Amino acid sequence: MVTIDCTDPQRLSGFWIEALGLRVGADYGEFLFLTDPEGGVQLGLQHVPEPRGGKNRLHLDLVTEDRAGEVARLVSIGATELTEHEMPGLSWTVLADPEGNQFCVGGEH
Repeated sequence: MVTIDCTDPQRLSGFWIEALGLRVGADYGEFLFLTDPEGGVQLGLQHVPEPRGGKNRLHLDLVTEDRAGEVARLVSIGATELTEHEMPGLSWTVLADPEGNQFCVGGEH
């Protein structure tokens, strides 16, 4: 499981449920477990009193065959597109969730 610190786990859960196809596995108010119905990834959302400052030290890297389409979908549900990067054989887009936690969407090209 990967846990994301956030100021409003309940609000942020809607974004990650939609983004990754997860469901609420357990809701403890200030801590939510989001689970994959297929038994894969589990994501925790944990309340912290302060907003995120600076770049996260850990982030999710999502992989897709349609990077542009996936980035557009994530932006439509609340993500913010930050930057794009490219190197031989690999490209990725850095996004932020509604609380500013950064993550990447990448794929081979």
